[in-house]
Amino acid sequence: MTQKQLLKTTLNMAWPAILESFFIALTGLIDSFMVSSLGSSAVAAIGLTTQPKFLGLSLFFAMNVAISALVARRRGEQKREDANRITFTAVTLIVIFAILLSILLVLAASPIINLCGSSEDTHDMAVAYFQIIMGGMIFNCIQMGINAAQRGAGNTQITMRTNVTSSVVNIIMNYLLINGHLGFPALGIQGAALATVLGTVVACIMSILSIRNPEGFISLPYMLQKKLYFTVSSMKNIFHVGYSVFFEQVLMRFGFMMTAVMAAHQGTAAMAAHQVGMNIMGLSFSFGDGLQATAVALIGRSLGENNPELAKQYGTTCRKIGYVISAALAIIYFVGAEGLYRLFFDDEEIIQIGINIMHVIIFVVILQISQVIYMGCLRGAGDTLYTAIASTISVTLIRTLFSWLGCYVSGWGIIGIWMGVVADQLSRFIFATVRFKQGRWTQIKI
Repeated sequence: MTQKQLLKTTLNMAWPAILESFFIALTGLIDSFMVSSLGSSAVAAIGLTTQPKFLGLSLFFAMNVAISALVARRRGEQKREDANRITFTAVTLIVIFAILLSILLVLAASPIINLCGSSEDTHDMAVAYFQIIMGGMIFNCIQMGINAAQRGAGNTQITMRTNVTSSVVNIIMNYLLINGHLGFPALGIQGAALATVLGTVVACIMSILSIRNPEGFISLPYMLQKKLYFTVSSMKNIFHVGYSVFFEQVLMRFGFMMTAVMAAHQGTAAMAAHQVGMNIMGLSFSFGDGLQATAVALIGRSLGENNPELAKQYGTTCRKIGYVISAALAIIYFVGAEGLYRLFFDDEEIIQIGINIMHVIIFVVILQISQVIYMGCLRGAGDTLYTAIASTISVTLIRTLFSWLGCYVSGWGIIGIWMGVVADQLSRFIFATVRFKQGRWTQIKI
């Protein structure tokens, strides 16, 4: 395959995945923007819920990696029955685990938020927001699982439509419910949480409808016709690929949570600036995430077709696209740092902190997009134990250590925490690049 063909194939699959991830991240940023009308304490409160929320979703993130990788591989092997059996088994497990975790996290919301470093002016708001989000997590988890299967099958446009629609619903309901418009009640931060849940309900319905086509590679009528129900062997396959990703996610979230607690202890102003910075970094991540999803599908298919060289070429092509995007974002962030923060805050102290954070994010984005793509390539091939070890070392150890040194030893405060983020991204960049170049990941059987 020529370079032109590689680029065309990659871009055709990548743009819906990138747009999907971008809209999800943009919605998070818009959430913070709309909530900022309630004051910096409200923005900080939402920030406190971010890491425990993602910790609660760790199992489902791990399952999504496994679903995408396995479906992509089975598509390359032309094993439609296996792909659908895996999808049905995965969604069944998702429903069971989501119900159990939802109940647990709602009941334990207050002590969890307290552990995250809440203060008197943020605790109650954070608890209310967290309980609503976690109470409705089942809709988010189901749609993520089905969309993961669709991405693995190469149907990135379907998942894009699902998540873009969900994001639009979220934004509209934010407008109606946070401050109360068009006769709707002003529910404040609880309104923001309800808007998010309503968006996931819509996404869940759309994702289920996306598999009703009998001719689709992932198809509910096909599952029912062939009686492809829950099987222990499919469950073992999912856990075999996903278990190390799960531990990776959990340990990473603990690392993220430790730095989030450090940020919370810097005061409400610093925490508010930090939260917006994390949302902006999430926008950067969305481009890498979209390219990662593309790489997983293309690499899985190529390896299923016993074409490891093509798999490597797809991974390299995705990363080259990532380089161009990261360079453009770095320029935008450098030029627009102050303007971005003035959209959210009037407080000059918060704005100045934000500008300093943006100057660090410039370096983060260049490393972040590249490492996310290569880490995705490795996970998609089934090299999940390596990525788990690499991410744990980088996030849980290096990020935490350098954040502590920068924040407390060097006395840089919140900026010291962001220097820890740079160290983390650099470490993962090196780990991912070395492993990808070695090429051993192409020989893994899943």
